Amino acid sequence: MYQYTDFDREFVQARADQYRDQLQRYLAGELSDDEFKPLRLQNGWYVQRHAPMLRVAVPYGVISSAQLRTLAHIGRTYDRGYAHATTRQNFQFNWIPLDKSADVMDALASVDMHGLQTSGNCIRNIATDSRAGVAPDEIADPRPWAEIIRQWSTLHPEFAFLPRKFKIAVSGSLEDRAATRWHDVGLFLKRNEAGALGFEVAAGGGMGRTPIVAPTIRPFIEAAEILNYLEAVLRTYNQFGRRDNLYKARIKILVKAEGQTYIDAVEAEYQRILAAGGHHRLPEAEIQRVSTHFDSSVQVFSISDAIKSEVNAEPISTSLAFSRWLVRNVWAHKSAAHRAVVLSLKRVGLAPGDITADQMDAAAALADQFSQGELRVTHDQNLLLPWVKFSELAALYEKAKAHGFATPNIGLLTDMIACPGGDFCALANARSLPIAAAITERYQDLDELFDIGEIKLHMSGCINSCGHHHSGQIGILGVDKDGQEWYQITLGGGDGSSAGGASKAGKVIGPSFAADEVPDVIEAILAAYKAERTGRESFAETFARLGSEPFKAAANSARLATALA
Repeated sequence: MYQYTDFDREFVQARADQYRDQLQRYLAGELSDDEFKPLRLQNGWYVQRHAPMLRVAVPYGVISSAQLRTLAHIGRTYDRGYAHATTRQNFQFNWIPLDKSADVMDALASVDMHGLQTSGNCIRNIATDSRAGVAPDEIADPRPWAEIIRQWSTLHPEFAFLPRKFKIAVSGSLEDRAATRWHDVGLFLKRNEAGALGFEVAAGGGMGRTPIVAPTIRPFIEAAEILNYLEAVLRTYNQFGRRDNLYKARIKILVKAEGQTYIDAVEAEYQRILAAGGHHRLPEAEIQRVSTHFDSSVQVFSISDAIKSEVNAEPISTSLAFSRWLVRNVWAHKSAAHRAVVLSLKRVGLAPGDITADQMDAAAALADQFSQGELRVTHDQNLLLPWVKFSELAALYEKAKAHGFATPNIGLLTDMIACPGGDFCALANARSLPIAAAITERYQDLDELFDIGEIKLHMSGCINSCGHHHSGQIGILGVDKDGQEWYQITLGGGDGSSAGGASKAGKVIGPSFAADEVPDVIEAILAAYKAERTGRESFAETFARLGSEPFKAAANSARLATALA
């Protein structure tokens, strides 16, 4: 993983020192609320429904065991003993007193962490596939490129005050596991006919009130030119993006409204940049300098060898529980001797994505023992160990199980995405966590979960879509009706992955449901799926074949049954 230089460390500590001075002036009454607000937001500090919320940057989801232990210390010392993993591959804390916030920034800086650009109308945390660098279907490792973009975009003076927040994802594999087309800009590593590395560039994706899947605006750009092209994309957005309407300020609205006109404007700006010297063209030496931080110390075989090793591997246990864990939580690897292993953060008793301080310490210990001290935060709000030896899977399983990480549910119904919702967020219309808990408690039978098969359930507490409900095969959206919590159900969404289906927004199946109706509605939808599927047809395949009507009818029947009960 990338190692900070002396300059990086001095820079981050200087920002922490600057923030301490700003905080002290605010607490002394020398700065008003309005004056302090942009200063705290630039460092990741929000004010939520009940208390300040800190969003900690975890660039492209890569985190070391030492960093995770520091987050555990922060959770234990300053918060209520836990943190929350987000779909942006970051961590959040929800209960840190503001007068302790500078101490937290110093703690983060001590392990090369911060909250820079986790808020505000700037380029946010760069996201990528949590299996980057180890996935067998990888064309090229996206992490060096994500790091290069991170360095270029951090406090970029031209893009510090964009019309709205701006999110970039980089995918390096044949399968999109980063929901790339749901971002403002999505970059797909490709090789052209000559074998040269470059990017397909998509722009204008996003969720919220107007869910849009990003269209491709350039089929191929040479990899060394990516910063010049991104500068053209952002300059054009900065110039023409709406600033008079908060809901129409995202780049997706500009791209949708202008279409080819926007694409032509980007190309014209790109040509102007080149004519002026193309000052952001990446030298090969700089690409290699960053890439060396991500070189693997393990032997990497071909894709065919890695897949062959998965098929021909000797069984290492006959335990049903362990076998289920191997099927759901363990992934093939570029190295025939290794696997990538997901530590599930989805279980009864804690909200999806929540992890206690003790569990963070335990996960750090597992990373040190089994994964070269490295972990990843996944888009689906779990943790991943990318460097586990095949021969050590059984030992890892036993230790993971002891700390609540071994639920074999990755990609299944209870591996749901959910935002914190109305329990924490001042923007939310409804609570997400009680609905998530009710569904999780209802589906604890592993036989039933495995029978239902792969399905993605995503839930948001408001239209801002932090829970990515639009991309769920089943989506749940909290809405407000005369001060009461209600929930819309959408079906047929996709995030671009093989399990999630092609990137698309789900469709609302009818009027919203009361909170106590939602678990019954989900059960009825799944019962309709099991009744209608052919063989081992997945939910996504059955829905694509039949459309929404059978599921809509089942949901309405469940509503009626609840009303009559």
